[in-house]
Amino acid sequence: MPQRRIRSQNSGESYRDAGVDIDAGDALVEAIAPLARATARPGTTASLGGFGALFDLKAAGFRDPILVSTTDGVGTKLKIAQDTGRHDTVGIDLVAMCVNDLIVQGAEPLFFLDYFATGKLETGVATTVLNGIAAACRDTGCALVGGETAEMPGMYPPGEYDLAGFAVGAAERGRVLDGSQVTVGDAVLGLASSGVHSNGFSLVRRIVAKQGLRYDSPAAFARGQSLGEALLTPTRLYVNSCLAAFAAGGVHALAHITGGGLIENVPRVLPAGTAVELDAKAWTLPAVFQWLMREGRLPAMEMARTFNCGIGMAVIVSSDKLQNLQQILEDAGETVHAIGRVVAAPEPKTVLRNAETQWPG
Repeated sequence: MPQRRIRSQNSGESYRDAGVDIDAGDALVEAIAPLARATARPGTTASLGGFGALFDLKAAGFRDPILVSTTDGVGTKLKIAQDTGRHDTVGIDLVAMCVNDLIVQGAEPLFFLDYFATGKLETGVATTVLNGIAAACRDTGCALVGGETAEMPGMYPPGEYDLAGFAVGAAERGRVLDGSQVTVGDAVLGLASSGVHSNGFSLVRRIVAKQGLRYDSPAAFARGQSLGEALLTPTRLYVNSCLAAFAAGGVHALAHITGGGLIENVPRVLPAGTAVELDAKAWTLPAVFQWLMREGRLPAMEMARTFNCGIGMAVIVSSDKLQNLQQILEDAGETVHAIGRVVAAPEPKTVLRNAETQWPG
């Protein structure tokens, strides 16, 4: 069974007197044990030690694997979850931010660990967060093999917590995506995002505050939802669809559109001598971004270097495989747009055309 440690940062005659409730920690472990067991996959071991989790790569089907690891958090999106008392989606965000980065390397996610830190452990809140983590792990075939809950009085104000995640995946040697196959003439497919995902929320929160809005008020851009509910829409999980496309052949690179937006993330996977040209006419800027652009009076390029602007994953593919791969991705549940192409350039960069005229400000 996956192991989890509950750590106190206090010592003394009584942890409870110091603000640490060990009974609450034990109750959390008991509550989440079945959630973690439900994420078991080939490679997880039946019996684990108390200090670490074991994973058998051979049992998972790998012959000559290269391990790929990622770590990430949810950022200040957590503040909205805490302000609204809605904790059911940020665990999904945490997993998505990690495993979406793994798939960019062509790696299959294998296992995940989380770190939950708070001043005073509220078992119900922590269980809700961890339920989201387990659900996302289950959906992506990634085993939740352990984690740590740190109760640290004095470090966090009442009702606040922080999250971090760590994921490990693997790809067979020679099958790792590193962008080296990208060539001039390749096509760029954009996979639609589910919303803001988990980047740019310091700016989002600033816009909400400057406009004097409440998170429990109706969202102007999402009918039937409160502002907080709409902004907490979790990050989309791209693992299963991208694995299917990768297996079909013709995928040369993937770029997870996170901090830095469309402008800064795609060049990270481009070889020297290439750039991408993207055309904003190829997709419609989603309503949440139109709202942010209008309320924040943000220029198009500021939007593009801060937010995903409706494209959560860029997939660079061989032009002769474009239609086949687009169909595979759509069959896997993605909304796919042909958004650009790879061109010759002195250095890797993103050239975004028509955003100023296409995106209503």
